[in-house]
Amino acid sequence: MEFFTADYWDLAKLTELVGFVSGLLCVWLAARQNVWTFPLALISAGFYVVVFKDALLFADMGLQVMFAVLNFYGWYLWLYKSGERTERPVTHTLRWQWIVLLVLTPLFTFGLGRYLDLTTPADIPYWDAGTTAVSLGAQWLMSRKKLENWLIWLAVDIVYVPIYLHKELYLTAVLYALFIPLAWIGYRDWKKDLQLHQARPEAG
Repeated sequence: MEFFTADYWDLAKLTELVGFVSGLLCVWLAARQNVWTFPLALISAGFYVVVFKDALLFADMGLQVMFAVLNFYGWYLWLYKSGERTERPVTHTLRWQWIVLLVLTPLFTFGLGRYLDLTTPADIPYWDAGTTAVSLGAQWLMSRKKLENWLIWLAVDIVYVPIYLHKELYLTAVLYALFIPLAWIGYRDWKKDLQLHQARPEAG
């Protein structure tokens, strides 16, 4: 098979492969509440900036930059609470956080989609913008260790698979297909942890 030949693995595909491996590991570690998810996520984001630029998925490319920022933010939050080094517990998403997501996600989708449609050669600008908006929301909730981030990831990962197949990013499509069961496992395990510790929703 061509996939297993040396000629198949050019620089672009090797870049996607590194992003694939580091991305898969970072989600697996996130499901296990392991703080090492964050440095691996930074590696994956760096490589996927290049992958998505080449695929003309400009919103996804920018998303990786935002992921890097949110991963530094989440890395700190997971290790520190109220300025003291302590493990942050899993909590439910608060009402105000849902309102922020429900208001900003469609606005961001329309605004970015319109911009990409008018100024770039992107062929699916609104799909690119929409999945980016939802992913940013999910990452924000994950950074704050909110249980429901996994349900949002599960939904958007299902949408990502056909998008990446359309863009012929087959390895990335496989990655996001693997993210779907990992998101469910993450939700199940975080929910058990929340129930075990009888955590209460936080004001943050």
